[in-house]
Amino acid sequence: MSESILNNASRIELLSPRLANQIAAGEVVERPASVIKELLENSIDSGAKRIDVDVEQGGVKLLRVRDDGSGISSDDLPLALARHATSKIRDLEDLERVMSLGFRGEALASISSVARLTLTSRTQGADQAWQVETEGRDMAPRVQPAAHPVGTSVEVRDLFFNTPARRKFLKAEKTEFDHLQEVIKRLALARFDVAFHLRHNGKTILSLHEANDDAARARRVSAVCGAGFLEQALPIEIERNGLRLWGWVGLPTFSRSQADLQYFFVNGRAVRDKLVAHAVRQAYRDVLFNGRHPTFVLFFEVDPAVVDVNVHPTKHEVRFRDGRMVHDFLYGTLHRALGDVRPDDQMSAPIVTAVVRPSGSEAGEFGPQGEMSLAGNLLQSPQPQPNYTAPGSGAGAGYQYQYTPRPQSAVPVAEAQAAYREFFAPLPGAEPGAVALPEGGGDVPPLGYALAQLKGIYILAENAQGLVLVDMHAAHERIMYERLKIAMASEGLSGQPLLVPESLAVSQREADCAEEHVSVFQKLGFELQRLGPETLAIRQIPALLKQAEANRLVADVLADLMEYGTSDRIQAHINELLGTMACHGAIRANRRLALAEMNGLLRDMENTERSGQCNHGRPTWTQMGLDDLDKLFLRGR
Repeated sequence: MSESILNNASRIELLSPRLANQIAAGEVVERPASVIKELLENSIDSGAKRIDVDVEQGGVKLLRVRDDGSGISSDDLPLALARHATSKIRDLEDLERVMSLGFRGEALASISSVARLTLTSRTQGADQAWQVETEGRDMAPRVQPAAHPVGTSVEVRDLFFNTPARRKFLKAEKTEFDHLQEVIKRLALARFDVAFHLRHNGKTILSLHEANDDAARARRVSAVCGAGFLEQALPIEIERNGLRLWGWVGLPTFSRSQADLQYFFVNGRAVRDKLVAHAVRQAYRDVLFNGRHPTFVLFFEVDPAVVDVNVHPTKHEVRFRDGRMVHDFLYGTLHRALGDVRPDDQMSAPIVTAVVRPSGSEAGEFGPQGEMSLAGNLLQSPQPQPNYTAPGSGAGAGYQYQYTPRPQSAVPVAEAQAAYREFFAPLPGAEPGAVALPEGGGDVPPLGYALAQLKGIYILAENAQGLVLVDMHAAHERIMYERLKIAMASEGLSGQPLLVPESLAVSQREADCAEEHVSVFQKLGFELQRLGPETLAIRQIPALLKQAEANRLVADVLADLMEYGTSDRIQAHINELLGTMACHGAIRANRRLALAEMNGLLRDMENTERSGQCNHGRPTWTQMGLDDLDKLFLRGR
């Protein structure tokens, strides 16, 4: 038997078109959601402004997509179902600057090989529409006249009817429909200018109209992500060195147990990229509770020539020409935006059209010529603060959220250095005694003024909105932690020479990487020397990490540098130590505070980055407005 197989395998033959398409379908068509993705991308590429989707039995029995795009001429209809036939690229230069969503020319051919497909289309100015039909086992297309408005309809019936083994892998109807609906939601976020309508088994599920202004875009984001997302999201828009990032990032308090509310688009294409995921994870590192996932809807725009979208059959992944620049740009932008959130930002009304723009002094900080310091250069520079100005009125009018550098004197370097050496320092206090709210609701600090202390754990304060509850230990822990980081950044990472250098066996690529990034290791307090093609010597380590396993730490950093072009392993270890110091130095439970100390803590929270969460990601304070209190006591009913 095996000899027969070997003899047959020794001959090379051309695959039949049907078999070749079915093999391609295994890469492109995994489930109904895969089909709908390809069809919708074709509709969007055709210039459609309205797309209607009808689904039956989760998409297994029927998938129908109708658009009002440019349509396909009758002469091109048979070619539309042929493999490697496309109208979107012509030569290699087009492939290097892909602007369309679909371009491989395999989708319709692959779908038609595993389903019964009917395509009806009419172009502008044509006397009538034309229709082409195919079935999986008979690849010969049949073209005939039909009635149809300008645009295209694609009908896919009985998915995998001729490949029962593939059909067995499909899940329950609800599961398949959920996957399909998620694809439509992604594309609806990517293209606000296109209307999407979805029906399942005759019932309307989604009805998303064109969103051509800020208010309409906000409604669409709320419809896809839930009403609570925008209320707990920070709007971002920043452009630097040919890179543009805009969208919304959820506050750390709006985290999820699963990574199911994360949408990232590169030039309008929804992608899942490990470099992007790593940059986002770094930005949220100090503020997210263990095991929780951030939420975001982010749009990244870059020259198509510097991003390769042709690295995966389903086009879910991309590859950036300069991955490190992209990583540092994303991390730096999100890190600053999250760090700059203050209590007054969280208490203000949801900002839909806010914009984050860099000032002139910040331009180029994360550009291709700049190198982000892994030791915390962001903490050394003056931190920006929000500056709100109303840009006007009318539909969609909101606030301009602009970065304005703080004066250098506002950075408490001397105070932070003192805290670094003696982190049990008392809180700065105001004048003794309680502080009442000003008459007529004048200028009241965001967290208001302290009223009392509850059980030696919580501070009760009154602000303009109502009642504020503060976990004093968690709040003080964050304050001390940020002071320690500032002090560390200002004093630098001191190294400790090893009495006996440690030898580390690595691959030649890793040794080359260590030599290439020798300056990075020096900034981090390491001194490495190459002893041979595959051997490194560790002669110095950061003083704070003298108890760490130097070999493993260096190996992990090298792995990150080779994968992402950057590494935060050492900074993460150092921050962990600083967090432990801050935890021990923070106010303990059951310590009685005077009102002056409580108010001092509240003022420190208002001026401290990431003060909404402690070092472990737990919330430090919460607001109960008068409306919330009235509901508790049924007032006004």
